[in-house]
Amino acid sequence: MGTTCQLHGFEKEYSAQQFWESLRAYARVAGREVVERALQLYYTGKTRRLPAWVRAAIYGALGYFITPFEAIPDITPIVGYMDDLGVLVATLAAVMSYVTPAAMERAGHKAREWFP
Repeated sequence: MGTTCQLHGFEKEYSAQQFWESLRAYARVAGREVVERALQLYYTGKTRRLPAWVRAAIYGALGYFITPFEAIPDITPIVGYMDDLGVLVATLAAVMSYVTPAAMERAGHKAREWFP
């Protein structure tokens, strides 16, 4: 949970509209693994009853993902999204007990649409 605590403040950067715009713009560069993990968190965040810390962790990770000012700039091919992947995976690990099979399925379905 250490990584999710470090994301405090990034949840203010999150918006669903900005998430989808960033995802559409950078999906191919970021790659399927990053996109699918981001989608898993996105769909989990839409779950009605989540503890506040889970919602904050999810929106913090997604806010970090869409924020251009981060540890490794995303304009750096491949390497630029490694920190995003690390944040997304760490957050998923922290909130995994709240990730529903439906969220995983929706994320997988959307990822397969973008990465046949």
